[in-house]
Amino acid sequence: MRILEWATIVVLICSICGCASLSPTEQRALSGGAIGSAAGLGAAAIIGAPLLVGVAAGAAAGAVGGVVVDEMQRR
Repeated sequence: MRILEWATIVVLICSICGCASLSPTEQRALSGGAIGSAAGLGAAAIIGAPLLVGVAAGAAAGAVGGVVVDEMQRR
């Protein structure tokens, strides 16, 4: 069990450090996708749709939304 805990900590640290070198557009697309996937999961659970479909649709919409917001703020 101790190995699993350390492996989880290492993976989390590496994933956080990997996001540090992203451009602002990439950061917005990533955060939009994460928020969208959570929203899609919740919506799919509420309406009884397949959860994977809700996550995929929400992630795609969120990523596109993040890029659009970035483009609007640049102008």
